[in-house]
Amino acid sequence: MDHTTPPLVAWDGRQAHLGRLMGVALRRFDERVLSLMARHVDVPLALSNLAARAQVSAAHVHITRHLPMDGARLSELARSAGMSKQAMGDLVDQCEAWGLVTRARDARDARARRIEFTETGRAWVRAFQMAVGQAQREFEQEVGAEVAAVIWLGLEAYASEYR
Repeated sequence: MDHTTPPLVAWDGRQAHLGRLMGVALRRFDERVLSLMARHVDVPLALSNLAARAQVSAAHVHITRHLPMDGARLSELARSAGMSKQAMGDLVDQCEAWGLVTRARDARDARARRIEFTETGRAWVRAFQMAVGQAQREFEQEVGAEVAAVIWLGLEAYASEYR
């Protein structure tokens, strides 16, 4: 029997597959990161309260993950996050209202605007980096260092084909 595919009798392909497991794992990881950020001392109280009340979602983390520290145009940010410009624009609007980002004139093109982190946004990014590190350590403790290393290497190899 092939050990990579469950038997057809017990598996209809909708629930027990690698993509679903990766999706569940990503949601769990992102929820843990946001939970840690909600309690981080460098995150402004208003943002901590939003994160604690689940008003900040994994979608908002896309900006944290994909916006370069020196900023980017909306189209570049959307492309990097794999989102439409409109959807990313909505997230940027929310993050701008929360004081995380601002829209600034692009020095290379006066007609264009760049999305840039504010000082509050930079503190948010630092808290994000620390929370990701903590969540990664917790993952390693839960599954073991060897399994974590294999998962890391496997996902890195799998994702490298997509970049």
